[in-house]
Amino acid sequence: MALTLDEGAKLSNNMLLQGVVETIIKDSPMLQRLPFIEIVGNGLTYNQEKTLPEIDFYDVGDTWAESTPTFEQITTTLKIMGGDADIDNFLKATRSNLQDLEAAVIELKAKAVKDKFEEAFIYGDSATNAKQFDGLRRLIDTTTASDQMIAMGASGDTLTLDKLDELIDAIKGGKPNMLLMSRRSRRKINALVRAASSGMMVTERDNFGNFIQLWDGIPVGVNDWILDSHTVASSLETGTTGGTCSTIYAVQFGEGALCGLTSPGHLQVEPVGSLETKDASRTRIKWYVSLALFSSVKAAALIGVKD
Repeated sequence: MALTLDEGAKLSNNMLLQGVVETIIKDSPMLQRLPFIEIVGNGLTYNQEKTLPEIDFYDVGDTWAESTPTFEQITTTLKIMGGDADIDNFLKATRSNLQDLEAAVIELKAKAVKDKFEEAFIYGDSATNAKQFDGLRRLIDTTTASDQMIAMGASGDTLTLDKLDELIDAIKGGKPNMLLMSRRSRRKINALVRAASSGMMVTERDNFGNFIQLWDGIPVGVNDWILDSHTVASSLETGTTGGTCSTIYAVQFGEGALCGLTSPGHLQVEPVGSLETKDASRTRIKWYVSLALFSSVKAAALIGVKD
């Protein structure tokens, strides 16, 4: 059964862990919604759905044609992500009356974990760095032509609401659960909505009181790591630097769609204790984590988005 980080943390009575998880997901619309499957072992082999079976009409006595869906077998391994937070004992003893120094340091470390995961969620590439898991850009493969990769033009073009609708329609079996984009792309959508006097964009609050926008009922999530400097040629992404293009992703979350993979216990906050070489104590935040896309039609990318 897949659980979000927030739901998983509620199953623990570790108040420090719950505080770290709340810090991580509070400013991340994506992590608030992304479910995680707990797996035993260091990886998961699964069949990714590529195409659906065909259905036809027949007369009495006709020979029925067999048709099955096509799959691609994929193995995803868990990757080790985390870091240590050292708290100087002298500062902890002399300054905790003004501020809980340990809590502040661990909170900053938790935010760094969130940032690193969100970056890898988009640009993770195990072919370039074997320590990383593959992110959306690799799982969709925006460098290869496919039905799940839509281009604004041969070398990119200004975003239009029609292309945004085309991106949404690329997700089969229901609407996306989220549109993920840079802040520049969100500003452009807002400008287009205002110019068109469209009522398709509404605003509501999430569980943490943050305002979140919805386009056609789909939450619009901002990922601060999505670059606005991609290059596009011949309707394919050719790089992430030197250009003026960005990418908008549409994703459906769930065990049959895009899902996180994690070891039992999800995120771990481990008190390492006193250090031998300095007067400090250490807390380790670690996460054995990866991503799996169980159906290729549950994620799509709109490339070449210009302002």
